[in-house]
Amino acid sequence: MLPRIDGARLRTEWFGNVRGDLLAGLVVGLALIPESIAFSIIAGVDPKVGLYASFSMAVVIAFAGGRAGMISSATGAMSLVLVTLVRDHGLQYLFATTILTGVFQIAIGLLRWGSLIRFVSRSVLTGFINSMAILVFLAQVPEMRHTPRSTLPMVGLGLLIIYLLPRITTFVPAPLICIVVLTGLSVLAGFDLRIVGDKGELPSSLPMFLLPDIPLNLETVRIILPYAAVLSVVGLLESLLTASILDDWTDSRSSRNREATGQGLANVTTGLLGGMAGCAIIGQSMINIRSGGRGRLSTLAAGIYLLLLVVVFSDLVARIPMAALVAVMITVAIGSFSWSSLRNLRTHPRSSSLVMLTTVGVVVYTHNLAYGVLVGVLLSGVFFAWRVSRATQVTSSLSADGTTRTYVIAGNLFFASADAVVDAIDVHERVATIVLDLSRAQVWDVSGVGALDTVLLKLQRTGAAVQVVGLSEHSAGLVRRHASAHAHAHAHVYVPPPTDAAPDTTSDIPPVSALHP
Repeated sequence: MLPRIDGARLRTEWFGNVRGDLLAGLVVGLALIPESIAFSIIAGVDPKVGLYASFSMAVVIAFAGGRAGMISSATGAMSLVLVTLVRDHGLQYLFATTILTGVFQIAIGLLRWGSLIRFVSRSVLTGFINSMAILVFLAQVPEMRHTPRSTLPMVGLGLLIIYLLPRITTFVPAPLICIVVLTGLSVLAGFDLRIVGDKGELPSSLPMFLLPDIPLNLETVRIILPYAAVLSVVGLLESLLTASILDDWTDSRSSRNREATGQGLANVTTGLLGGMAGCAIIGQSMINIRSGGRGRLSTLAAGIYLLLLVVVFSDLVARIPMAALVAVMITVAIGSFSWSSLRNLRTHPRSSSLVMLTTVGVVVYTHNLAYGVLVGVLLSGVFFAWRVSRATQVTSSLSADGTTRTYVIAGNLFFASADAVVDAIDVHERVATIVLDLSRAQVWDVSGVGALDTVLLKLQRTGAAVQVVGLSEHSAGLVRRHASAHAHAHAHVYVPPPTDAAPDTTSDIPPVSALHP
């Protein structure tokens, strides 16, 4: 049975903001041109490879993506991965790698692994936003250094237009007016400025479907597989993090698994059209949102405008001064940077601030999103485990007659807290009975089970009768599977039966029979 189409949602996503989407798409299409050419140069390929990729990614993702208003195209993060492949094996292997990247991403979406992005903490997300803003700004610096004298005044004029025009009218996006005014002024005044045409030759024909001209054998798979695996992960990280940012900006929700599948379909199509692998791009997505784009129509329009501009109006587009696009990108960098995160450095926990700053530092230093996010996630995990382990406590009490010592373990018993729990129990005290009460604790891993084994082994030497009580069903399951029979040989472990087992009328289960039936 075909899924029911939600007509109301379809109208909202496609036709709820037609004028705003079409105008924002034009701004994005113009801004994508120099970026796509620059990414092509980074990867060591002809400019049309990046331009075709940006057209294909935007058009396909408009239909298949997981959220409206997000722009996908060729990106710097993907270009950096492709440099070595193009240098060592050539352009046709780039196309094949792009197709395989898409296949991997489709598989990730179908397996519903896109939801794993929830393990990326807010601190890492903020670090990603800030690092991308810094990189966008730094990418504009070469366009303002060692340039004709009129460059900086033109950039300044562009910034004034973008920031002041919305106070007068928002009918037309300010970035679009900036590009039109600065282009007209440059042409009429004859200013000596760097223009888009200086970045490389624009394509003169539409892309065509072609299969990569490479041998189909295991050697080819060996070459492209590592690159495709890295590209699929980097692309999804950047896409899903960008989606999360836009979710916050627009107070909406995206479908992560649909986004993963959509990125895969877009990359497969792009590889067949002679383009390089791409993903969602934070800078152009921010331009789209800030210019009034909200629906899928804005993404589709950006891709179509891009192709029309470079193929049909290439002579006009080539004369756009880079100063106009630099002004647009600077406002994107300023607007996307989380300035509140600087104020929050004083109030947020030090661990959260350190994660954010480390993520920024790694991404900016390596220009690789995957490295920064990986380090940030690992650091978040270490801090989380440390905080949880500190919340684990062991308290003890002695019975009135002095014969029974009861230890109450509260919290989480796992790899980070195991040693502290072992150290908290006095294994030298001489009493008749020792009770380990785990009714307020949860055993999470084999390290927690190992800590319990260690305590029981040490308590055996005291000659006391040892009882373990209060195990939850989850903890009992781990104990059944992983506990040491030798450690439990002289202890009585009260293990609740599995929920699907018959009720057990005896509460005291001998350890060997309970743990090793």
